[in-house]
Amino acid sequence: MTYLLDTHVMLWALTDPKRLGGTAREVVENRSSRLIVSAVSAWEIATKHRLGKLPQADVLLAGYSKHLDRLGVIRLPVAEDHALLAGRLEWDHRDPFDRMLAAQAMIESLVFITGDPVFADCPGVSTLW
Repeated sequence: MTYLLDTHVMLWALTDPKRLGGTAREVVENRSSRLIVSAVSAWEIATKHRLGKLPQADVLLAGYSKHLDRLGVIRLPVAEDHALLAGRLEWDHRDPFDRMLAAQAMIESLVFITGDPVFADCPGVSTLW
């Protein structure tokens, strides 16, 4: 099985794995798990850092690629089909980062690891926590 990490899951996996849900932590810490991090997470972290919502993220941003290598994740770029689905997705949720992550999970048939309950209302997204 292949898993897409929500941005907060990736952050916690790097900084405080005890914050992850039990099943999520098992999957993330299992080196045989196939973990994916979207380019959307880089955009979200950089944006929230700029806005002052993640002031401590400067160290993460400076060595972003090395941190992802340490987690052993595969990178997922944003493709046109992801963007089109994110924009068209019939889901009453306006956050552009969440919409794109949901679209990627759907198109790529990935289990989405997230502790955010908003994804329970997103049709077609399988979550794990």
